[in-house]
Amino acid sequence: MRRVVVFGTTGSGKSWLAERLAARLGLRPVELDALFWGRDWQPAPLDLFRYRVECEIRDGDWIVVGNYGQVRDLTWRAADTLVWLDLPLPLVMWRLFWRTLRRAVTKENLWGTGNTESLVRSFFSRQSILLYALKTHRKNRQRFTIDCQFLGQGKTVVRLTSSRAVERFLQGA
Repeated sequence: MRRVVVFGTTGSGKSWLAERLAARLGLRPVELDALFWGRDWQPAPLDLFRYRVECEIRDGDWIVVGNYGQVRDLTWRAADTLVWLDLPLPLVMWRLFWRTLRRAVTKENLWGTGNTESLVRSFFSRQSILLYALKTHRKNRQRFTIDCQFLGQGKTVVRLTSSRAVERFLQGA
């Protein structure tokens, strides 16, 4: 594993897993959210986002974290290993709830952008990350299944479906 993509639905623990894998394997982490989001939650224009990703994955060993379909062709093509966090919805929602609450209360600066999560937006609005996770979990599972069949050909694909499987994978990495 020298070029790894960690993907999964919102709140599945992608960043957590990638941090541990990066430390264990000596890989440089590439957080797609950091390349996509600007101040005030402004998304990068598509050309700029793709350029940033291309620059990050051009050389060396790395571990990419994220789900952005706009750059999946770039990241998955260059990867040797795809790690899919396909955890059950109740577990994802539980973790996402606590992560979001912690971030909102502490006003954690996300990806050095100055962006923070707010209680109102996160829990009581149409932009709620919890609502987004609830709406996209099943769709993501279907889409990732298809993507792994086609874009994952010739690569090692690791599908982790439980917390226990994640721990075993980390211990064996």
